[in-house]
Amino acid sequence: MIAVTGAAGFIGSNLAHRLAGMGADLLLVDDALTPTKAMNFGGLTRFQFLRHDHFLEELAAGTVKPEAVYHLGACSSTTETDWDYLTRNNIEYTKSLWEWCSRNASPFVYASSAATYGDGAQGFDDRTPPSNLKPLNLYGKSKNDFDIWALKEVANGKRSPGRWAGVKFFNVYGPREAHKGRMASMVYHSHRQILRTGKVKLFKSTDPAYPDGGQLRDFVFVSDCVEHLLWLGQNDHGNGLFNSGTGTPRTFLDLAKATFAAMGREPAIEFIPMPADLATQYQNYTRADVSKLRAAGCGVPATSLEDGVRETVKFLESSLPGD
Repeated sequence: MIAVTGAAGFIGSNLAHRLAGMGADLLLVDDALTPTKAMNFGGLTRFQFLRHDHFLEELAAGTVKPEAVYHLGACSSTTETDWDYLTRNNIEYTKSLWEWCSRNASPFVYASSAATYGDGAQGFDDRTPPSNLKPLNLYGKSKNDFDIWALKEVANGKRSPGRWAGVKFFNVYGPREAHKGRMASMVYHSHRQILRTGKVKLFKSTDPAYPDGGQLRDFVFVSDCVEHLLWLGQNDHGNGLFNSGTGTPRTFLDLAKATFAAMGREPAIEFIPMPADLATQYQNYTRADVSKLRAAGCGVPATSLEDGVRETVKFLESSLPGD
């Protein structure tokens, strides 16, 4: 049995579908399901479901014993301001799973985040000690704090999972993210905007070094992230933190144009002011250094932005009402 937390979420549900296709016995864990998140289980026919708090109880009671845990459940809102909630949900919960996997010699692969890198002043190298990083928001801080704790446990000789990895996802896009609302990828929002208005709105740049629409992101297709997770969970490698990205940043203009092309339309783009709550924590540039993952032996090829957007739009179009 393989456990996936956050299994009704974006990356979690895509991982669940991939594991199901491999014939895995699945234990899917999440909080109370909303109708939109429940749709992400569509097509899955064989799995057990547990609410996230019940999962910890079942582990403690010994009634479930997964052979591996992929922990993707978390509060992923970059605008969350309740630090006590983030501590309970993103740090303490993850510690509980780490400790169970340590006692039971189960591989443990968990979601860290590229948000730990903050404004990128320290670069985007997963070899950089987390204690040197300065996240721009409390979500990023919660992820970084756990990374620091995990590495300290190992350095102090404490018991740890035999195989473990913290995965720093960059700007992920793809199928099954409708439930994320405002936090969904720009591919998802671009598709909706084009259907509704025929155009895409992009934020104006707040940094003279970047033209409007020229802000750069390491956009990574969710299927690539899933393959990174599986490789890290199934292969022997140096335990630690690993970036999940393409290593090649692209502009928001590139993304918007790729979405128009996938929909068979000519680009129509409008630039709008950036919301104040985002301006203070906005990253104008991200690029995953994936050399550590490659050196460990992971040879998953990066999906091009154009190909990934095409696949995403195909999924979105197949999900439209009436189809």
